Amino acid sequence: MKKNKIALITGATSGIGESTSNELSDKFSLILCGRNKKKLYELSSSLSKKTDVITLEFDVREKKDVREKISSLSDDWKNIDVLINNAGNAHGLDFIYEGEIEDWDMMIDTNVKGLLYVSKYVLDFMIKKNSGHIINIGSIAGKEVYLKGNIYCASKFAVDAISNGMRIDLNKHNIKVSQINPGLVETNFSMVRFKNDQKRSNSVYSGLKPLIGDDIAKVISYVVNCPENVNISDITVLAKSQASSTVLNRK
Repeated sequence: MKKNKIALITGATSGIGESTSNELSDKFSLILCGRNKKKLYELSSSLSKKTDVITLEFDVREKKDVREKISSLSDDWKNIDVLINNAGNAHGLDFIYEGEIEDWDMMIDTNVKGLLYVSKYVLDFMIKKNSGHIINIGSIAGKEVYLKGNIYCASKFAVDAISNGMRIDLNKHNIKVSQINPGLVETNFSMVRFKNDQKRSNSVYSGLKPLIGDDIAKVISYVVNCPENVNISDITVLAKSQASSTVLNRK
C-alpha cells in the first residue's frame, strides 16, 4: 500500500506537467501519463529516487486507450487522490475563416474530450471511495477571447464550464474540483502552436518576463495541500508584465 497520497498527472513529460511532477514528488506517489515513452522513462527514473512512480503511455484523445490504461492500474494505484488534467495544446493562430480543420479537431479532441475521457475513468475510483480532488488546467483564454484565438479560446471556455459543472455534480461525493488558469507561460506551447516556427514562438515572449512551468507547479502544490475543508475553486495566474490576454508590458 502506498504511504503517500497518489496523484495522476496528464501531459507529465513537458512544460507545466513536468514541473508539477517534480514539485509533487516530495509528498505524493505519482502516476505520470504522456505520449513520449522515452521521456516518461527518464522522468520516472529520476523521480523514483524520491517517491513511488509508475507511468502510463497514452494519448488522451484515444478514449479506448485511456480506458484500458487507467483500468490496468493495480488496486493499490487505483486509490487516486488527485487528478491533474494538464494535457492540452493550441494549434494555429488564424482568423476563423482561415483556420485548419485539423487544428480545430486537435484542440477540441485534446483540451475538451481528452480531459473528459481521463476524468470519467478516474472518477469511477474517486466516487467509490467518496473522496478526491480534480484540478483542471485551463487558461486565461478560457476567460476572455482574443483576436485569432477563436477555437482555442472555445476549448478553454469549455474547460471552464466543465470545471463548474464537475464541482456541482461531484459535491455530494465529497470531491473537490479546482481550475487553474495561466496566462503566458514559457514552455513548448508556442512552438506547438506555430508548428516549430522558432521565430514566431520567440516573438510571443519577446520583451517580457513570462511565467515558467515551475510557477504554475507551485500554485498547483498550494491548491492540493490546502486543508481538507478548503477548495480553491478558480485561480487565474499572470506574470507581472501581463494584465490581460492582449495587454502586455513589453520593454
